[in-house]
Amino acid sequence: MGWSMLSWDVLMLLFFAGLSAGFIDAVAGGGGLISVPALLWSGLTPQMALGTNKMQSTWGTLMAVRKYAKAGLVSWREARLTVLITFVFASIGTWTVTQVSNDTLKKIVPWMLLGIALYVLLSPGFGKMPAKARLGMAAFAGVAGCTLGFYDGFFGPGTGTFWAMACISLAGMELTRATAFTKVANLTSNLASLAVFVISDRVNYSIAAAMIAGQLLGGRWGASMAIRHGAPFIRIIFLTVVFAMVIKLLWEQFR
Repeated sequence: MGWSMLSWDVLMLLFFAGLSAGFIDAVAGGGGLISVPALLWSGLTPQMALGTNKMQSTWGTLMAVRKYAKAGLVSWREARLTVLITFVFASIGTWTVTQVSNDTLKKIVPWMLLGIALYVLLSPGFGKMPAKARLGMAAFAGVAGCTLGFYDGFFGPGTGTFWAMACISLAGMELTRATAFTKVANLTSNLASLAVFVISDRVNYSIAAAMIAGQLLGGRWGASMAIRHGAPFIRIIFLTVVFAMVIKLLWEQFR
C-alpha cells in the first residue's frame, strides 16, 4: 500500500493520530491506544500494523528523549545498562511474536493495568517525591530490562506505564524523572523491535511517513508540557490513559 492508494483525508487522519499518540507517549505512555487502531483502520494486517507502529512511534519517542535530555532529566550513565539489557530482550520478544500467538497476554494485561491505575489513584503522594530505592541500578536494569524489554517486543500495551511504575517503586525515582527514564527505555525497545520488523518485512513505509510528522510534533509538545507542569499533570494524563486502555482492552476481550 503506497502513497497512490492513500487519499488525503486518510493521510490527515493518520497524521493527527500520530500527533495525539506522540503527545500521550511523551507524557505517560500508551500512545499505541490511538496509533495501533488507526493503523488497523487504514487496512494493514495486525503484524504489519505492529511493525509500522514501531516505525512511527520511534520518532516521537526520540523527540521526547531529546527534550527530556536537554532539560537535564536523563542520566545516560545511570541508564546505559538498562538500555543494553532492554535492547537484547526486546529483540527476543519481537522475534517471538512473529512465531507465536499472544492471546494469553491479551487476557492478562487489562487486569494488570487496572491494578496499577487503582494503586496510583488511591496513593495521592505516589511519585511526587523520590522514594527509597528497593533495588540498585544494576539489579533494576536486570529485572526491568529483561521483563519489560521482552514484554514490549512481544506485546506492548501499557509498557510505558509499567516502566514508570517500576522506576518509582523499585528505583525510587520521582514521577518526572521516572517519565524521562521511561522514554529512554521505550526508545531502546522500539529500536530493537523495529530492527526485527524491518528485517522480516513488516513495515509499511508510506503510512509510517504520514504518522511520523505528527509523532515528531506530538512528542516534542508532550515532553514540554510534562517538564513545565511536572508530576500533577503527568498523573492526570497517566490515569486517563491507563483507564482508557483498560476499558478498550476489556471491551475487546468480552465483546
